[in-house]
Amino acid sequence: MKLDPKAIRYLTSEDFRVLSAVETGSRNHEVVPTPLIAQIAGLRGGSGVHRAISNLAKTNLIAKVKNAKYDGYRLTYGGLDYLALNAHQKQKCIYSVGNQIGVGKESDIIVVAAHDGTQRILKIHRLGRISFRTVKTNRDYLRHRSTGSWMYMSRLAAMKEYAFMKALRENDFSVPEPIAQNRHTIVMSLIDAFPLRQISKVANPAALYAELMDMIIRLARFGLIHGDFNEFNILIKEEEDPEAKGKGREGEGDEEDVNVRLTPVMIDFPQMVSIDHANAEMYFDRDVSCIKRYFQRKFHFVSDIPGPTFANARKQMIKNPGKRLDVEVEASGFSRKMARELEKYMAEVGANGDNEKGSGDEDEDEEDEEDYGSEEEEGEEEERNAAEEDVPPAQSDDVARRLGNLQVSDRQ
Repeated sequence: MKLDPKAIRYLTSEDFRVLSAVETGSRNHEVVPTPLIAQIAGLRGGSGVHRAISNLAKTNLIAKVKNAKYDGYRLTYGGLDYLALNAHQKQKCIYSVGNQIGVGKESDIIVVAAHDGTQRILKIHRLGRISFRTVKTNRDYLRHRSTGSWMYMSRLAAMKEYAFMKALRENDFSVPEPIAQNRHTIVMSLIDAFPLRQISKVANPAALYAELMDMIIRLARFGLIHGDFNEFNILIKEEEDPEAKGKGREGEGDEEDVNVRLTPVMIDFPQMVSIDHANAEMYFDRDVSCIKRYFQRKFHFVSDIPGPTFANARKQMIKNPGKRLDVEVEASGFSRKMARELEKYMAEVGANGDNEKGSGDEDEDEEDEEDYGSEEEEGEEEERNAAEEDVPPAQSDDVARRLGNLQVSDRQ
């Protein structure tokens, strides 16, 4: 499933009211009956509803379910994308949509821009993509569970990531600035940096290694464990620093590289857990081991100092505690129940993060994305949104006018 926002400019206010009605009806129906869609949309006359349904179905924002017992439709990921994009546009978080710059097992990364031209990142969580790797087993498992809704779980993942990113940012951790979250999407600041896995050489790997280990320890002091701390989820930002000689990337006689400091930035927090989690030690040790293995393989660096260990990290937290960000996030609205639901789902479908990746899995992920898109369009799986989801009311009649301001890049 790939975001294609071009059709949004042609949707009318009636189309969005019907699309919102399908989302609302999905709270209690796997397949939303057509009469219920008309009732929730509140449009006068049946012709407007049927015309809107036809338009939405043609653009794959809603879909019929094969072998359904009655005439009805379900919301697709494309429809959810458009509802989230519309909400961000109304909040003036997004004005234009650019190119997709990243594809992961669980998300898509797209460059967008605000009204003032500032570039930002739109992250779209797509947990359902992983399920297609074991599609038969997971369909049998998910069919009878509301907590198995891919759209609902993607929304939980976005809520969790936004909550943790905001808490970390407010406590001076090196993370992107969270700007907005809606449904399964997050808008955040664009970091001018490269993933660690794309950097072939550094002048002083020991210094970078020590800084990454300090980040793991500092997270633990605030009551958190990243859970997926690896070369895929660490960005390296180059900053000019006159005192940073020998701490930048390794150049080939380039004097400009001498005064460059490499600053790591953490991203991707859906698997972050509390230090009090039952498997906290396993997650902590996995994060440490992943960095150790990568530095040995990529930079041929092995630290003389063992650890850090979970026991030492916990002792430091008790001796010199920071704020308990795990408690703050829970108090902010992302409840322990939501965390358990998301964790259980991700374990069931094998969404174990990039720590489980092999060195040659990147091409495989791109192939999986293509397979996922074709499966999504077939509409064979009956998805449901959980009852806890807060669904906005039907869109007002001025949506079409405001959507006229939503510009879409023609570049692909």
